[in-house]
Amino acid sequence: MRLFKFFGLVGQEMKKVTWPTWKENRRDSWTVISVSLFFTAFFALFDWIIQLLLNMLTSWH
Repeated sequence: MRLFKFFGLVGQEMKKVTWPTWKENRRDSWTVISVSLFFTAFFALFDWIIQLLLNMLTSWH
């Protein structure tokens, strides 16, 4: 019985939620995608530079 009460309370709370509009959802999704791509490129470049420096240090005779 407590499970039914729990789901009833969840349903009541879900009715109080303000869901984003399609425009807000699309804007926020593009923001997440853009930031993810930026950080992917940033860390790939950073990794490449560190790897280059380490290769130079280890091949130094």
